Amino acid sequence: MARNPERRIALVDAAIEVLAHEGARGLTFRAVDSKAGVPAGTASNYFASRDDLFTQTGARIYVRMTPKPEEVDDAMRPAPTRELYVELMRWLVRRMTVERTGYLALLELRLEATRRPALQAELNRAIRADLETNRRFHLDSGLPGDADAFLVIYLAMTGLLLEHFTLPQVLADRDLDDLVETVVTRIIPEK
Repeated sequence: MARNPERRIALVDAAIEVLAHEGARGLTFRAVDSKAGVPAGTASNYFASRDDLFTQTGARIYVRMTPKPEEVDDAMRPAPTRELYVELMRWLVRRMTVERTGYLALLELRLEATRRPALQAELNRAIRADLETNRRFHLDSGLPGDADAFLVIYLAMTGLLLEHFTLPQVLADRDLDDLVETVVTRIIPEK
């Protein structure tokens, strides 16, 4: 197996692009090589199998989608109120819109995980760890709402993002920022 970490990251990032544009069936070594602009056969030197490619892509996707700590620090400067919560969820939607490719690839990976145990294990690990980190952050930051309110927000925002990115016309008659505010104000109590 090849050991160039920068090339491996470039190949996995190319895999994310392929997933978002071609779906799981389109994720082949040849498609990854082409998207990464490397010679044919390169991806097969970095990944033992297609399952390995899926699993490593699942591990990488959250790295790409996670905001930098300084961005989180900037976002958390205002007092931890329900209004801040609304702004944080709007920020989440904006970040996912910028990283739309990553979000769509994650949806493809979630579906593919129902058929690939190693990928499912990796996504369970990564998403559970991310969820726990965000839950602890929520509770430690003093934002309003308990752990259950955080979980309901997570589930509601996941559904909102799914609708927004996969069937945007379903909610086309509603302003996205207003929808986010509605979700937050219906779930999170005022402080």
